Amino acid sequence: MNGSSAVDRVLETPRLRLRIVDESDAARVVDLMTRSVSDWLASWPYPLDEATAAARLRELRQLVTAGNGLCFAIVRREGDLIGMVSVIRASLDARRGGLGYWLGEAYQRQGYMSEAVTAALSDAFLRLDLHAVEAGAQPENVASLAIMRRLGMRAIGERSMWAAARQREEICAYYEITRDEHSARRAV
Repeated sequence: MNGSSAVDRVLETPRLRLRIVDESDAARVVDLMTRSVSDWLASWPYPLDEATAAARLRELRQLVTAGNGLCFAIVRREGDLIGMVSVIRASLDARRGGLGYWLGEAYQRQGYMSEAVTAALSDAFLRLDLHAVEAGAQPENVASLAIMRRLGMRAIGERSMWAAARQREEICAYYEITRDEHSARRAV
């Protein structure tokens, strides 16, 4: 994937625009990153300051430029950034990706995430040439697990993962979808 075209990538859905994250998104990310949002995320701490957010957004954008991920800001058609969705290539298997996503509290339970993740997955399977994508969530995060199931992902088990935001290992339930499974769901 060509890095310059990757950072210019914009996906459109009926209610959303997904564009590659940028350091200039830092202030809005800080506003959206409440404790209740951060508590479910492994890599976004609370409290979050603008410098830390900008550094993390730079890292994510560099992954896109290097062809190792797609990291989208989720923007409502009205213009507000409401969250993020990313698919990052696995370090040990270039044909697998890890899905991550979050929305600000005011935008949850409105179907935005399913809409955004469906578009991001389709793009990641194509642009990153992935065979499978997995996502994990704390077993108590019923909303996130419901999104995974709604997307057609299937449970593949629980395992421990490092949550840098809290500097500890945490148990997460993992789900997976293959490129073929995702394509079949999209064709229906």
